[in-house]
Amino acid sequence: MDMEQIVARGLVLLGCGKMGSAMLKGWLERGLPKEAVWVMDPNPSDWLKATGVHINAAVPEQPAIVLVAVKPQVMGAALPSLKDYGGGETLFISVAAGTSIATYEAKLGAQTPIIRAMPNTPAAVGCGITALIGNSHTSAAHIEQAEALLSAVGQTVRLDDEAQMDAVTGVSGSGPAYVFHLIETLAAAGVAQGLSEALSMQLAKATVAGAGALAEAAEETPSQLRVNVTSPNGTTQAALEVLMDEESGFPPLLKRAVAAAANRSEELSRG
Repeated sequence: MDMEQIVARGLVLLGCGKMGSAMLKGWLERGLPKEAVWVMDPNPSDWLKATGVHINAAVPEQPAIVLVAVKPQVMGAALPSLKDYGGGETLFISVAAGTSIATYEAKLGAQTPIIRAMPNTPAAVGCGITALIGNSHTSAAHIEQAEALLSAVGQTVRLDDEAQMDAVTGVSGSGPAYVFHLIETLAAAGVAQGLSEALSMQLAKATVAGAGALAEAAEETPSQLRVNVTSPNGTTQAALEVLMDEESGFPPLLKRAVAAAANRSEELSRG
């Protein structure tokens, strides 16, 4: 990140819940001075109070960045307080789900550089992935600065169009919940086969986490990794014949699930 500019002008974090806390932790660990950060949060946690950043104090007149991390349901109340920072001098980055760039432009002014980002909950352990897109007033430097800030909690990807954000929400934004449910149901299936709940849950968690790590690290595609562990007429093939069924298996089920999430994201963005 452009540390010199942020230190000189300040970074304002609006909202410091789980996502805001994860980002702030990453920034401080990467060397951002606590004196350069202003956090606005109605219920600051004990952890936040112990960081030494400015909390609910008067912020600089033209901060380098305002990062909006409040929950969507309080966005309407939070945005008017930011109007004075609109107009071009301050870069706005939003990680608030369901709030479009147009909504920010209407409140802050059309000349304001605004980047909309969609992180996901594995950011809490530094393993998130964040998709981002800027409006017409964001420069290449703005995008790079946003990527530097958001990379503190994981990978980043750039989108070509804001309309893609709904699909991103369906895949990576909501996706961790699908995996958590997979762990739940895999463990329950183990119990149904005679394992204890504790043992089955331990096996399910480690299997899903390990497979994910292998998929990230391996040069082979996930499809090839699947083939690698599927012996002809073996146990894995027997299971995959159920899971890969074109009518009742994972393919149609996940396609419907992601579409439902993307459609709901689009509805929320319309307000």
